[in-house]
Amino acid sequence: MKHLLTPALIVLGGLAQAQPMLPGFDRMDVQSAHRARPLDASFYYPADNRTYMTVIGDNPIFDGMRVYMGPRFAKGTHPLVLFSHGSGGSMDGMAWLMAGLAERGAIVLAVNHPGSTSGDSSPRRSVRLDARAQDLSAALDQFLAEPEFAGAVDPDRIYSLGFSLGGATALGLAGLRFDAGAYAPYCQDGANRADCAFFDKGGVDFGNLPAGFSADMRDVRVTGAMAIDPAFTYVATKESVAALDLPTLLINLGKAHRLAASDMGSKGSGFAARLPQALYAEIAPAIHFTALPECKPKAAEMLEDEQDDPICTDPEGTDRKAVHLHMLDEIAGFMGLD
Repeated sequence: MKHLLTPALIVLGGLAQAQPMLPGFDRMDVQSAHRARPLDASFYYPADNRTYMTVIGDNPIFDGMRVYMGPRFAKGTHPLVLFSHGSGGSMDGMAWLMAGLAERGAIVLAVNHPGSTSGDSSPRRSVRLDARAQDLSAALDQFLAEPEFAGAVDPDRIYSLGFSLGGATALGLAGLRFDAGAYAPYCQDGANRADCAFFDKGGVDFGNLPAGFSADMRDVRVTGAMAIDPAFTYVATKESVAALDLPTLLINLGKAHRLAASDMGSKGSGFAARLPQALYAEIAPAIHFTALPECKPKAAEMLEDEQDDPICTDPEGTDRKAVHLHMLDEIAGFMGLD
């Protein structure tokens, strides 16, 4: 019997080795002086070995991503990306992006921003942009304090990356600042902008925004910034735009269906043209929500029945998976990943 089982075990072992290497994944609690409780954080990274597989971000609406829990870091040093999710999002909600970057050789560190995550997205707390940036700076402090983690990071290649409200956070970490005094005129110019409507529902006083909205959020360890459909570029200060000299990648989703609040093109804030050193990519057909994970087959109907946001309804002709791959290609190319 022993001789009969041995070839089978050899074959099964060979099949296991033939499986593609998934990214590594782990979680950590981040202590910070500006928050009352520890921050939830997670990180994705190139793995050196296989442990056990788990799925991150899977729910009745979205497909999740397979990862290995807690393997060793792949040998060598790797670029590190600080990722900031959008309003109402979460770090697990963009697992496709972070896992995809880890598969291409990057470490990605993310946090849940209190006050603007799924289930606790508060308009009045979401305009405190300084706290969001401090979340990621604190996470970076703690990550680099771990010898095993710090040894895997290339300190000359630390990037910020964000989507939507997180895009403003990513640009803030690179030195961009926002003009609180310009926000009320921006919201009163007659344009139908989703950000103004959201903050208005929370009673945010556009003429008296918290000081954190305009704070200096720069983290000098950040060497480049990437923003997908970022918020608040309409009110970026001229001085900070002129001073922002780090390599920058800007991605706008859609053309005919572009979200007005995050339009950086000539018909929007014009931010891409104001930042001439930035690489600017437009991906269409798509819409703002196309950046979210791939949806399960009945998800759009489920959301419609519940009168929820149409986050699974893309413009006609959109291939969400292809858009995601295009975004990964743009980001990986910007970072010089293989």
